[in-house]
Amino acid sequence: MSHCYRTTLVALLFLFRMEEKTVVLIVGAGPAGLATAACLTQLSIPYVIVEREDCSASLWRNCAYDRLKLHLAKEFCELPYMSYPAEAPTYIPKDQFIRYLDNYIERFNIQPKYYTNVKSCTYDQDKQCWFTLAHDMATSMVVRYTSWFLVVASGENSAENIPTIPGLNDFAGETIHSSRYKSGAAYSRKNVLVVGCGNSGMEIAYDLASHGANTAIVVRSPVHVVTKEIIRCGMTLVQRMPVETVDNLLVRMSNCVFGDLSRHGIVRPEKGPLLLKAKTGRSAVIDVGTIGLIKKGTIKVVGNISKIKGNIVEFEGTKASTFDVIVFATGYNSTANTWLKNGESMLNNDGLPKKEFPNHWKGANGLYCAGLAKRGLAGIAMDARNIANNILSSWH
Repeated sequence: MSHCYRTTLVALLFLFRMEEKTVVLIVGAGPAGLATAACLTQLSIPYVIVEREDCSASLWRNCAYDRLKLHLAKEFCELPYMSYPAEAPTYIPKDQFIRYLDNYIERFNIQPKYYTNVKSCTYDQDKQCWFTLAHDMATSMVVRYTSWFLVVASGENSAENIPTIPGLNDFAGETIHSSRYKSGAAYSRKNVLVVGCGNSGMEIAYDLASHGANTAIVVRSPVHVVTKEIIRCGMTLVQRMPVETVDNLLVRMSNCVFGDLSRHGIVRPEKGPLLLKAKTGRSAVIDVGTIGLIKKGTIKVVGNISKIKGNIVEFEGTKASTFDVIVFATGYNSTANTWLKNGESMLNNDGLPKKEFPNHWKGANGLYCAGLAKRGLAGIAMDARNIANNILSSWH
């Protein structure tokens, strides 16, 4: 083999495989990954952060509808070591939150490696480290990261969740997941069905109706409906009072504001809103005006879908109706288990923590997760601090 040929071969191999070593590898540059990076920076712990998209917080930048605001007051939505500007509104609009994240990245000099798609993370028992194979989509190279610690920060909202419904594949109209919904302006005068009665579903239904769409929403399970002021009050009081006492107060306040919603097809869960969030991760719906439109009959509440024929949707216990569009506000799934090969100490089959909050964030062999406990930005901040402090003690 000639020297020239060997040199060319080595160069080609280098193109397709690179090695990089670090103390901590963070997978995901959403709010959870950024918060963890900032906390590690404060403790002078070296790390690398990788992200498969071309930007940080891609869900906020690319998959959020136009009218979205943070549902909780800003004091419950701060990342570690950086508050919102004093002049910022109490409830932060999407664009201002993205600016906050950009300023956060700049302040802590966070440099995510974008277009880096993790294919596998495996723990080596003999060498006691994590080997991560990732595809650098910008250069088509395969990079192998070696790290002592691995942080799963790829988020609860990695892949769209669309329920299985008989006849859905043959629906004659348009189907769209809430991640691709931007505004109701495009759906004026159309018959639109929203599936999912969480915060996104309720707000999208309001947006559609406000733009002149004939709107119906599927309410499949009991749900708490509160105002933003009520939930802010509750989250403040629960720091000083038992959760059951606070929940009882919140339910009474909500009943005073909204009255009995059961006659409109909306039933409250047995557990109070804060306890339900703590036990299941299910949030109360913060009303943006949807309930008023439901009471007026502008938005119709329907039961669970039984089947779809063409553009006719049949419901359990109610009449069938014709729709032009179905919007699925049915959430997301974690995809961590598709690439994390030794995560059984921390994650269940759904790619979410096995342990309950607040002990969910740590697995075995230097494995951690941030932002998977369904606790919002406040939970992310707690996870990031806990992870960084634990890595510091283990590293030394």
